[in-house]
Amino acid sequence: MDVLDSKPNLFSILIKLMKLRVIVLLQITAICAILVHDLLSRHGLIEIERTWYDTFFTMLITIVGGTLSAGGSNAINMWYDSDIDVHMTRTKNRPIPSGQISPTMALIFGIIISILGSSLFFLIHWKAAFWSFFSVFFYVFIYTVWLKRSTPQNIVIGGIAGATPPIIGWAAAAAETIDSTNPFDLGSPIPWMLFALIFLWTPPHFWALALYRSGEYAKAKVPMMNEVYGPEKTISQSKIYCFLLFFLGSVPCFWPQCGLPLLWAFVAGALTLWYSKSVWDIDPQEPVDENGRMPKAAKSFYRSLYYLGWMFLALVIVTIIPPDLLGFLGPLNY
Repeated sequence: MDVLDSKPNLFSILIKLMKLRVIVLLQITAICAILVHDLLSRHGLIEIERTWYDTFFTMLITIVGGTLSAGGSNAINMWYDSDIDVHMTRTKNRPIPSGQISPTMALIFGIIISILGSSLFFLIHWKAAFWSFFSVFFYVFIYTVWLKRSTPQNIVIGGIAGATPPIIGWAAAAAETIDSTNPFDLGSPIPWMLFALIFLWTPPHFWALALYRSGEYAKAKVPMMNEVYGPEKTISQSKIYCFLLFFLGSVPCFWPQCGLPLLWAFVAGALTLWYSKSVWDIDPQEPVDENGRMPKAAKSFYRSLYYLGWMFLALVIVTIIPPDLLGFLGPLNY
């Protein structure tokens, strides 16, 4: 009787398959992209009329569609990785390896909600739907099936899938102004800069987790950077990405036409320095904790989550300020 009582209900199991905690941060980036677009339009920096109803409707579709599509991708990922999940402490209690749900049911659930979620974006614009379907395809077939088990660059290349939410959000908000048949044409370089932010953030973020969980990926035969080349090279690679993040944040300084306020460069620079310190603090020689893990790598991993969230939220705050109040710290095209 106690065993039956302790087994999660089906709804809880399906939620676990979707990995909603991971999705939350991705959804924040998509919602922030919508808000940045619509705030810039209200300041006259983008030639489009957007009411608050338009904004909230776009956000609703993005939240529901993005959660379903990303959650479906995660469920399919769990189905494919169920054979290696049993070997890692972090994943051995997931629904499939723990016997809470059959692999077939998890796969069917993932396929259905990922297609449903991506299709919802057709209600707004086909480009938003295109990038949502692209994200699902890339995460499942390119990252999960191909890259993850074949190269230590799995996270680097696979990060493309996780970097698409701002593109999807921006495409949904800018639907009336992006009538070209080119899916890469979103009417502004801003969504691609936000894409680059997540893409460059992903390697040091995930490598910190891999360092913290040192040994687990090797046990599962997943060629993570630290397992193949060692922690020293992994940390050195992470530092390179920190430099690239700092460079990306400073784009308004040398490319004022990008559309972002100059103030953003100073905010982004400060946040990147704050995050980068945690990467520089990682010491491959530090004593591991009682579980054989690197505490400073864990600190960097958790700080990276706050960093990405604050980078996007800070951009929204900066764009709330009317350009005439920002003066020379505002966007050049005002």
